[in-house]
Amino acid sequence: MSFPLLTVTAALPAVGAIATAAVPAAQRTAAKWLALLFSLATLVLAITVLVRFDPDGERYQLTESHAWIADFGVRYELGVDGIAVALIALTALLIPFIILAGWHDADPLETGSTRWRPTQGFFALILAVEAMVILSFEATDVFLFYIFFEAMLIPMYFLIGGFGDRAHEHGEKTAATQRSYAAVKFLLYNLAGGLIMLAAVIGLYVVAGNFSLTEIAEARANGSLDMATSTERWLFLGFFFAFAVKAPLWPLHTWLPNAMQESTAPVAVLITAVVDKVGTFAMLRFCLQLFPEASKWATPAILVLALISIIYGALLAVGQRDIKRLIAYASISHFGFIIMGIFAMTSQGQSGATLYMINHGISTAALMLVAGFLISRRGSRLIADYGGVQKVAPVLAGTFLIGSLATLSLPGLAPFVSEFLVLVGTFTRYPVVGIIATFGIVLAALYTLVLYQRTMTGPVKPEVSAMPDLRVREVVVVAPLVVLLIFLGVYPKPVTDIVNPAVKQTMSDVQKKDPQPEVEAAK
Repeated sequence: MSFPLLTVTAALPAVGAIATAAVPAAQRTAAKWLALLFSLATLVLAITVLVRFDPDGERYQLTESHAWIADFGVRYELGVDGIAVALIALTALLIPFIILAGWHDADPLETGSTRWRPTQGFFALILAVEAMVILSFEATDVFLFYIFFEAMLIPMYFLIGGFGDRAHEHGEKTAATQRSYAAVKFLLYNLAGGLIMLAAVIGLYVVAGNFSLTEIAEARANGSLDMATSTERWLFLGFFFAFAVKAPLWPLHTWLPNAMQESTAPVAVLITAVVDKVGTFAMLRFCLQLFPEASKWATPAILVLALISIIYGALLAVGQRDIKRLIAYASISHFGFIIMGIFAMTSQGQSGATLYMINHGISTAALMLVAGFLISRRGSRLIADYGGVQKVAPVLAGTFLIGSLATLSLPGLAPFVSEFLVLVGTFTRYPVVGIIATFGIVLAALYTLVLYQRTMTGPVKPEVSAMPDLRVREVVVVAPLVVLLIFLGVYPKPVTDIVNPAVKQTMSDVQKKDPQPEVEAAK
C-alpha cells in the first residue's frame, strides 16, 4: 500500500488544530508557534504533492480509495488533478502568512473585556478550515466532498462571530451585534446553498447509483449512464446554486461584504482567498464534468450573472467609505471574471480562470493584510480617517500600492496575465460579453487608485503622524507575497504548465473546442 500523501496532507492541519486547542490557556505564545509549525509542515507536504504530480500523467493522481459507507455507495476517494494541486499549494502557502498576520488578533483586550475567545481557539479554527478546504480539493467522491464543503462553515462561523475586527467606531456592544449578524448571515446563506446541493447529491445517487466522480463521469462519457435532459438540468442547478453562493456570484453575494468587514484582516483573507475558491473550483470539477450538457445550456444565463458581478462589484467598490468593504466588493468583481472564464468554454478562458484563482488569492492576501496592519495602527476602517501615510510609513504605503496595482491587474503583476487570458478566451466565443467585461478593468483602476490617493497621499493627518512603519513580522508576511506577484506576473509558466492539461480534459468533458480565428482569405 502506497503512502497516503493526500490524506496526511489534509490530516496534518486537523491534528494541528486539536493540538493547538489543547495547549493550556496560559500558554498563548506556545499555541501560536505550534499552529505556525503545523501550517509550515502542511506547506512542505503540499509542495511534495506538487512535485510528485505529473501534469502529463493520468488525470487524477496520488489516488486513494477505501470503502466507507458501502450500503449507500459512499467511498473515501481522493485524487488530484492540476487545478486541485495548484489550489492546495495556494491554501498551504497562505495559511502561515494568515497565522503570522493574526499573531495578536486574538489576544485579550487590555481593558479586561471577556468578549475574546481564547487565543488557542483562534489558531485552531484556522487550521481546521485549512484541513477541510484541502480535503474539498482532494475529494473525488461527491458525498465526501459535500461533507467537508459544509463542515468548513462551522469554524468559519466562529472565526467571524467570535474574533471580529476591533476597529469599530460605534463601540464594543454595537460591534458585537454586527459581528453576530455577519456570522449568522454567512452561515444561513451557505447552509441554504448546501441544503439545495444535498437534494441534488441525493438525486445524483438515485440516477447514477454511486457517488464516485470518476465512475459517473466515465459512465456519462461512454453512454452507459443516460441522464434525462430535465433531470440533468435540475441536478446541475442544485450543485451550481451552492457553488455560486460560496463563490460568491451576484445576487447571492451579499453575505461577503458583511463577513469581510466584521472579520479580522487574516480571517477576511481566509474567506475570500481560500474558502471562496472552493466554489469556483467545484464549478470546474463537478458542474462541467458531471453535467456537461446542462452546463452548456446554462452558460448564457451564467455569463450574464458574471457580467453583473463584474460591473456591480466594481461600481459599489468605487463608492465605499470602508476599506474592507471596498476590497470585498472588488473581490466580487474578480470572482465574476473567474466564473466568466469558466463558462466561456474556451481553453484560454478556463486556464485564465484557474490562474485567476491563484493570483487573486495572492493579490487579495497582500492588499488585505497590509490594510489590516494599517487599520490596527489607526483603529479605524474608514478611508476618510487617513491621509499622508506614505510620508510617515513609506514601506507600508509601498506594499499597499503594490497590492492595489495587483488588484487592478497592472501589466507585470500576476493578476494581469490571468485577467488577459479570461478576456481573450471570452472574446473569441462571446465578443459582446468580453467587451462589456473590460469596463470592469476601468472601474478597478478607479477604486484602487482613489483608495491609495485618499489614504496614502496628501497632507499628513494628525492622527497618523506618529504611525509606525511595518515591523519585522509584518514585512515577513507581506514580502513573499509581493515577490510572488511580480514573479508570476513576469513568468506564469510554472502554474500554467500544471493547470493546462486539466483544462484540456475539462474542455473534452463538455465536448467543446476553441473557436478558430476567422482569417480572410488572401485575394
